[in-house]
Amino acid sequence: MELIQNTPDISAYLAACDAIDHEHPLVRSTAATLAADAPDAYAYAKAAFTFVRDALPHSADTGDPRVTWRASDVLAQRTGICYAKAHALAALLRAGGIPAALCYQKLDTVHGLVALRLPGAHRWARQDPRGNKPGIDAQFRLDREQLAFPVRAECSELDYPVLFAEPHPVVLQCLREAVDRPHLWQTLPTDL
Repeated sequence: MELIQNTPDISAYLAACDAIDHEHPLVRSTAATLAADAPDAYAYAKAAFTFVRDALPHSADTGDPRVTWRASDVLAQRTGICYAKAHALAALLRAGGIPAALCYQKLDTVHGLVALRLPGAHRWARQDPRGNKPGIDAQFRLDREQLAFPVRAECSELDYPVLFAEPHPVVLQCLREAVDRPHLWQTLPTDL
């Protein structure tokens, strides 16, 4: 699948917005901590991915009712669903100077991912920071994708090829309007 930037300007994938608030002090300090042990952009990107995947639990896996949507809130509250965790990873990558895009899959509901483009790379690489559990084994890979959920065409699932510089409005709206995670589960988008 060819990934398509929704804006041709690569600087849009380094910019801050309400959800990807990489200029927030908590995002900056987390990025600095991760960068301290990373000798290059690849090591930093992998460390940021691993941190978001493993240290910030998916709220459905832990039964956490809180809904986060802003990257700094995900880091502060240490919880989020796939979209929120994608916002956190995008913010950490952008804080490290690595272009990061938001992208999505259509499963039963829309699932959030991140694509990154390392310095010198000519293509984007999708990553899934959702969080692993039995039956889910997402890994940081640039040679091939190892996402949490491979799409099943026979079930009308699909990968959206568009790379967004900011969260899709439908996704952001459902996160912002959710009272709690059980309410959010009733309003998750099923299509973009």
